[in-house]
This record gives sequence, C-alpha cells and structure tokens, in this order.
Amino acid sequence: MWRPAPAVESHGQPIKPARTQGDTISRHTTTRIRRLGALVALLALTAAGCGDEQPGGATSGKAKGLEKSTITVGQMPIIDDAQLQLAIDRGLFKDEGLTVNTRMIQTGADAIPALKGGSLDISYGAYPSWFQAQEKKVIDLKVVSDAYSMRPGALTVSVPKDSAIKSAKDLAGKKIAVNARHNMVTLLLHAGLKPHGVKLDEEKNTVEMPFPQMEAALKNGSVDAAIFAEPFPTQTAKNIGARVVLDCGKGPTADMPIGSYATTADFAAKHPKTVAAFQRAIAKAQKMLAEPAVRKEIIPKYTKIPPALVPDLKFGDYPAAPDVAKLEKVTRIMRDIGYLKKPLDIEPLLVNS
Repeated sequence: MWRPAPAVESHGQPIKPARTQGDTISRHTTTRIRRLGALVALLALTAAGCGDEQPGGATSGKAKGLEKSTITVGQMPIIDDAQLQLAIDRGLFKDEGLTVNTRMIQTGADAIPALKGGSLDISYGAYPSWFQAQEKKVIDLKVVSDAYSMRPGALTVSVPKDSAIKSAKDLAGKKIAVNARHNMVTLLLHAGLKPHGVKLDEEKNTVEMPFPQMEAALKNGSVDAAIFAEPFPTQTAKNIGARVVLDCGKGPTADMPIGSYATTADFAAKHPKTVAAFQRAIAKAQKMLAEPAVRKEIIPKYTKIPPALVPDLKFGDYPAAPDVAKLEKVTRIMRDIGYLKKPLDIEPLLVNS
C-alpha cells in the first residue's frame, strides 16, 4: 500500500521537531490527515478499477463498447414477446451492459412511426406489418431477433358450442371476428381456409374487434366465429364451451413465423454492438422459455393472464434465430392474398451479428 513520504527540508533531511505538547497534538493531526489522504487515494484507485461495474457484477455498456447502453423497446401484452420481459427480469440485458426500458404498444403498425421518429429503438411486431412497411418504403427496417412461431393450438378459429358450424369449410360466408385486417391473424385465416375450399373476403366476412371482446360477441351471436390467439381460445372454451373448428398451427401454416424484434436500418448501422448485445440476451431468454415454470413465472408480470391459467395455454415456439425459408413462405402467402405486390428479399432484412 502507498504511504505518504515524511516531510523534508530543502536539503533533503527529515525534519526533527521538538517534543512539546502542542507539537504532539500537531503530529497526531498530521498523521490523521495523512491516513485520510491515503484512504482517499485508495478509494480513488478502487473506483478507477471498478468504475465499469454495475450492481450484481454486470459490466456497463461503456466498458462493453456499446454505442448506446440504454434503449427503449416496444412491448406488447401478449405471450409472443415473453422473452423481452424475461431478459429484463433475469438480468440478461444487464449482463450485456444494456439497460432496456419498455413502452407498451398494441400492434406492429403502431411501432413503425415510433421507430421512424426515434422514440423506440427496437420493437416487437408481427412480420406482415414489417414486410408491408418495407415494401411501401414507409421505413427501412432490419429484423433483429425472431420471437414467436406457430404450433398447434396457438391461434385458432372458435365457434359457440351449439353452432351449426362443424368444420372449416362451414365458415364460408360467415362473419368472423378478427383483431385487425391485413395482419398476421387474417393472413393465417386466409391460408388456413384455402385447403378447405373457402376464399375469404376480408371486407365482407370479417368484423374487427379487440381479442378480449370476442367471447361476448360469440355468446351474443354478433359474429359466427372468432380467430384469436392464446389465452383467449382457452378462456373462451372454459367460459362458454366454444369449439375449435380450424387450428392455424396445423396444415399450410404450421411452424409459421409470427413476430420478431425490428429496428431501423439506420439504428442497426450506427449501433451494431448494441444490437448484438440485444440479440444475445434475447437468444438466452428464448432457450429459457422452453421451461413451463419459466413461462408461468414471467407471463403474468406484463400481461393480464392469471398465473393459474398459464399451464393450460397452448404455446407456439420461441425460435433462436429467424429462418429465411420460413420467412420466404410468409412473403409468398402475403403475395397470394394481395398483402405484398412483389417478391421481398429476406436476407438483406436480417441483422447478422
């Protein structure tokens, strides 16, 4: 440990003061001052060596070389983007030197102006919203991380228990509740009905309403069927005995990518290390979500889904990374139903870190 040198005269010899009572007090005061100085110096050295550490041992974004260590990410209150909340709660972002603040949004379409204006740095959204905005040159987007994809039961078409509709082919010409038109839900509906010989006219055959209102609409007969994502199929089956007549997790839309995290091309180009840190944390969270106990813990924290209901839900997949072939399938369906006018090259849209 460094110790202060003794006081010296101009000739370099130690001062030898006389031993008076006043001088003894002075020496004691000087010793305390010196010890205090040594302590301050030691603390300064410690701070210099540990200044890049955050609580819990996480290294700061500055030490990690991140271009931006605090970002704002668009979040939805749905099970699809559980990995975002999990990465926050488990400190996965902190481990990367990244602080993530969230802002709740309702659709990917809502995120686009916020990304463009800079109030969001990254956002969750469904692929059709991203791809349509890209084709129309509303915004230049980059897909950062995959989030959610279809599995059986994850998104279904249900009817009242006493309905005359017994199968998907019976949905021809019926009124079907959708949360919005020209989005992932209606894309799945188009593709799911096609093998059954049913062509969907969105303007005539769909009624827009929020997912939480669909159960009441089925019950009062204002719609014949409803297509919705978990937890609503499970809740509606429990509450009014609704029956599933079309499972969009099977057939032509099995394993279909649903949503991802995206940013602007400009943000990705200027903040490559920040985006890579986000990707690593999300990838770790995706693996954790394979465990039912993890899903039960995290999903009620940012949604209104009760913990007791989570084990009954039918989940999709939480993929580690975007699958180009599957995303190309999404764009082909979008072209077939008129959501896109021309082919979209997927590879340039992906951020590869």
